[in-house]
Amino acid sequence: MPTSANGATSGVNPVSVSGPGRPPRYGQHVDVSGHATSHDAPDIDMLSRSLPPSGPILEPEPANLATLRLRPATPNQASTGRIRDCERGVRDGDAHDAASERSPLLSPRSSSPRGLPTCSGLSESEPVLFLNGTSRSSFWFIFSQLLTVQFIGCFDGTIMASSHPVITSYFGAANSASWLSTAFLLTSTAFQPLLGRLSDAMGRKPLFLGTLAIFALATLACALANSIETFVVARAFCGLGAGGSMTLGSIITSDLVPVERRGAYQSYMNMSYGVSSALGAAVGGAMAEALGWRWEFGVQVPPLVICLLISAVAIPNGLGVVGETKTIMQALREFDAKGSVLLTVSISFLILGLNLGGNVMPWSHPFVVASLTVFAVCFPAFLWIESRVAKPIMPLHLLRQTPRANLIFSNSIAALLSNAIFFNIPLYFQAVLLMSATDSGLRLVLPTLVSAAFGVVTGFAITWTRRLKWPLVCGAVAYLAGTVCLFCMRRNLHSAAYVLALVPSSIGSGFQFPGGFMAVLASSPQSEQAVVSSTLILWRSLGMVLGIAVSSLLLQNALVFYLDGFVSGDLRESVIRQARASVEAVAQLDDPYKEQVIRAYEASLRLTFGFCVLMAVVATAFIFPLKLKRLPARKYVKKTEVK
Repeated sequence: MPTSANGATSGVNPVSVSGPGRPPRYGQHVDVSGHATSHDAPDIDMLSRSLPPSGPILEPEPANLATLRLRPATPNQASTGRIRDCERGVRDGDAHDAASERSPLLSPRSSSPRGLPTCSGLSESEPVLFLNGTSRSSFWFIFSQLLTVQFIGCFDGTIMASSHPVITSYFGAANSASWLSTAFLLTSTAFQPLLGRLSDAMGRKPLFLGTLAIFALATLACALANSIETFVVARAFCGLGAGGSMTLGSIITSDLVPVERRGAYQSYMNMSYGVSSALGAAVGGAMAEALGWRWEFGVQVPPLVICLLISAVAIPNGLGVVGETKTIMQALREFDAKGSVLLTVSISFLILGLNLGGNVMPWSHPFVVASLTVFAVCFPAFLWIESRVAKPIMPLHLLRQTPRANLIFSNSIAALLSNAIFFNIPLYFQAVLLMSATDSGLRLVLPTLVSAAFGVVTGFAITWTRRLKWPLVCGAVAYLAGTVCLFCMRRNLHSAAYVLALVPSSIGSGFQFPGGFMAVLASSPQSEQAVVSSTLILWRSLGMVLGIAVSSLLLQNALVFYLDGFVSGDLRESVIRQARASVEAVAQLDDPYKEQVIRAYEASLRLTFGFCVLMAVVATAFIFPLKLKRLPARKYVKKTEVK
């Protein structure tokens, strides 16, 4: 990929920073590559409160990235008077402060302690609360709908963790369980960048309402599905709807809240994420057993419809439009559509081939061979496109530069580990320990809460210590310890031991995700902070998808091998068929077949957790060699008045 002198992608107009050979200005942070970035303590403090949540399964685009989108004043958004200029943070002759997709996430602060200019004639007792002429009551009316949608989206993601054995057993397709989550995550990952770009051209409201409607209809389709194929297709549309509505919800929040107050509202969203994730893990299995798994999805439809109707009235028209409203085709011309399609197709067919090969079909089956061939053709084509397009969704030069490449890859592996553990541990509880879906779900509550709590604490701890490496090291070590604990699990341990075995990896995710996000920003020049943030989110999403897909590949192929080796007797073929089709059938088998099947599941899951240990070692190897500068101390500046 062609690069400019400072390493930025060609076509990007970098802001002025201190380069090599030029001493940095006071208050600038010089990263290991010699780039200077104006990160001061108030910037870091604000970012620490607005970090994205650290849990697995589903993650919307952080509101932080939404601040990087270009929003100049337009006739349908700007109002008259100097107070609106202050609200928007735009001053005459200060156009470089306007945010764009290439602007830094940690931009230089104004001289005002609140980060806003103090305009002549405005009283400092009149702080700007909300943007775009939104009143307090209107904002909370809108924000409550956004929180509700995020709550339902996260709840929907975590109920699958504890109830997927029940659902796949109902359809007799336990060997296809990974598709329930990978279909969801694939569409969510593929469409998030596109929806953000389209919303700049078409406005937030139509896309938010459209994705919310898709979410509601797809959730209803899940509740009514009569085959595993129908259910998987419905889950794919759920991923598009849930991921899109949560992403646009974060962007809408960013449109309505001043940047220096955005951290507080992102904290509300993080709190919603943590509570809904824990609740979904806790009650998902219980609902599947008490009411039936269809009601897990049916109960989500009414609140989604209510949010859709209220949002249609409450969200202002034209919100977020940059310049003149564009059509979908006009917006697509400015988006790396080829790269997005090729990446989605290549990953989809890779997962399809890996999940079918040796599991449903032999590796020599034409469909398996064709799927892997499509991946082998499309992925190199994707890399070729990314090396030439002006605005790639995955800038390749970021993957060749230390420390950012190390941070991106280690964060992706952390996401892989989180989802691999979160997906397979309920299977261990239900197939090996013969727990009910309710009991297995309840055992996921503590790890989910621990992950969320450590994610919040990590942001503030980085602000206090001003050091970036220690959370990454702690996270890598915790992941390694956690995967070793899971690998060493055996039957007949105390019930508390199985819950405690999940805590170290949860602590690891709490350290790793926010720590990696802040470190990759602090290690990047200002001209690349937007693109490096979106690249980190993309690789994290790919890690989430591959965590389920690869662990399922190992599990299902190992299960075929171990069932063939352990199960013996007159009913051998029938027992193997039942064990692969339904997890619930394991507890109903007669001895000695029950013990034989449990041994096969235990050995297969131990092999899967062994793979997690190996990946944790790789992640640790990425982290330990890193050299990250200490963040600058808080500066106290004299307040000045903008005339």
